[in-house]
Amino acid sequence: MDIATGKVIGRCQQRHRHQEFLRFLKQIEQEVPAQLQVHLVLDHYGTHKAPRVAAWFKKHPRYHLHFTPTSGSWLNQVECWFAKITEQRIRRGAFKSVDGLISAIDEYIEANNRDSKPFIWTATAELILGRVERLCKRINHSPH
Repeated sequence: MDIATGKVIGRCQQRHRHQEFLRFLKQIEQEVPAQLQVHLVLDHYGTHKAPRVAAWFKKHPRYHLHFTPTSGSWLNQVECWFAKITEQRIRRGAFKSVDGLISAIDEYIEANNRDSKPFIWTATAELILGRVERLCKRINHSPH
């Protein structure tokens, strides 16, 4: 998701392994103009840190990785977008097959991109940073 424009690059895949993530990265590489830097906000899922993925990122220095803290998915705007598509399209639909669900997701992405809008935080910087600070304190003080 490009938060500056609201456009989404999306792809449904059957599995969530590093191979599929690499295919998605190659799609991003093709669709994002070469002169732009790419900042990816990721969670700590193992797929994002697999050796072949790390090697791919090493060969593509325009990519900058930002990992959300545990329980901090709300910091990743694509998670907000996932909530929106779930509420507006997936929960309201009746799908007779996986292919039908994939078609609905693809159509939603296309409609989103035809009328995309930049992401604008509705919370103040102070509120967001305060929540991040509390989250970090909770994480650092939790027993592991």
